[in-house]
Amino acid sequence: MTPKTKSPGSKRPPTTTTRAKSRVPWWSWLAILVPVAALSAVVFVGIEDPEDSAVGTPAPEFDLLATDGSRYDLDGVLEEGYALLYFSMGPGCDGCFLQIPEVEESLMSRGIKLVPIMVDSAVVVSTEAQRFGISTPILIDGDRTVSNAYGMIGVYGHQDRPSHSFILVDQNRQIAWEAHYAEMFVPTDQLLADLDNRT
Repeated sequence: MTPKTKSPGSKRPPTTTTRAKSRVPWWSWLAILVPVAALSAVVFVGIEDPEDSAVGTPAPEFDLLATDGSRYDLDGVLEEGYALLYFSMGPGCDGCFLQIPEVEESLMSRGIKLVPIMVDSAVVVSTEAQRFGISTPILIDGDRTVSNAYGMIGVYGHQDRPSHSFILVDQNRQIAWEAHYAEMFVPTDQLLADLDNRT
């Protein structure tokens, strides 16, 4: 019996697959890195420059009841100098309450009165304030009229309350500075530096 033989041309050479490496030009990464860097700058620096800044415009009027049972209006808080309106999340945010004693004395030494404003009920806010040993009156904006008037709702995704924001009002009743922070607590030196660097 004759063994079967394969013709020389019937044998296939081993196949080697060579894939061309796709190279992405270095500059194409800029489309990703630039937006990420910009977002990181906001998070790490912690301050947001509002698109529709109210700086240079008249400060909206207000007349609010505070946790000490007194009423406070714009003229009243401006009697001794500038007023720094501090809008925060309030109860549920420990840093928001710790912020008050952190900066109040330093601001006062500069002739600036800190005016905390929160949207929860006076009973809830008072209970939290007592927990932190805070006796500073906190103004209650329960219907969010004042917070809305100052553009404090919707910052950093908080749709029903302020985030962690400040509005400086001068004695001419003009808004002199506005800042929104990603952090729920701003150290005194940072806040004062930001105030000093306002344009």
